[in-house]
Amino acid sequence: MRKSKFIPIGLIVGFANGLFGAGGGTLLVPALQKFFKFETHKSHATALAVILPLSVISAGIYIWGVDVDWKIIALVSAGGVCGGVIGAKILNKLASWWLNILFGLFLAAGAIRMLLS
Repeated sequence: MRKSKFIPIGLIVGFANGLFGAGGGTLLVPALQKFFKFETHKSHATALAVILPLSVISAGIYIWGVDVDWKIIALVSAGGVCGGVIGAKILNKLASWWLNILFGLFLAAGAIRMLLS
């Protein structure tokens, strides 16, 4: 597998993450599975690792010169860290088919919410 094939996927994922403030993983997981034949758990774990630097850079650019509530950021981040630990532990225990079903339901719920708002 040529590593240079990952760069266009990274560009698309980074663009989506930067534009929408999130969503890179929703593109990266299916792309890794479809185009690179990654196993379900490996694609989710890879997306989790990739999203961290993307989110840090995107957030830094978003908040540059913007008045943000750092207390809210700290509180949500603390909850996010706890939720991330729990989610990662559950990820390792779920069968691939359950992971695909839950991921699909999560995406569908998000899409419906966006369409109705």
